[in-house]
Amino acid sequence: MNEAEIHQTIERLVAEEHELWQRESDGDAIDADRVRLKQIGVSLDQCWDLLRQRRARRDAGLDPDAAEVRPADMVEGYEQ
Repeated sequence: MNEAEIHQTIERLVAEEHELWQRESDGDAIDADRVRLKQIGVSLDQCWDLLRQRRARRDAGLDPDAAEVRPADMVEGYEQ
């Protein structure tokens, strides 16, 4: 996945996240919406991590296409 595709994925996930937060705010959210919100959060963390990996590899003179999506438990353990 290149940077443009990663950004598109992030935009799609953020739009979905906003819709779900709006349902929560309106009092219309169901348990599945809350589960999906958590999944989206993890997916967004993975996307941002992938972008950082690609940029770091490029800056180091390495192939950015060698960057890989890291497991959820790994990216969720990061401190920002």
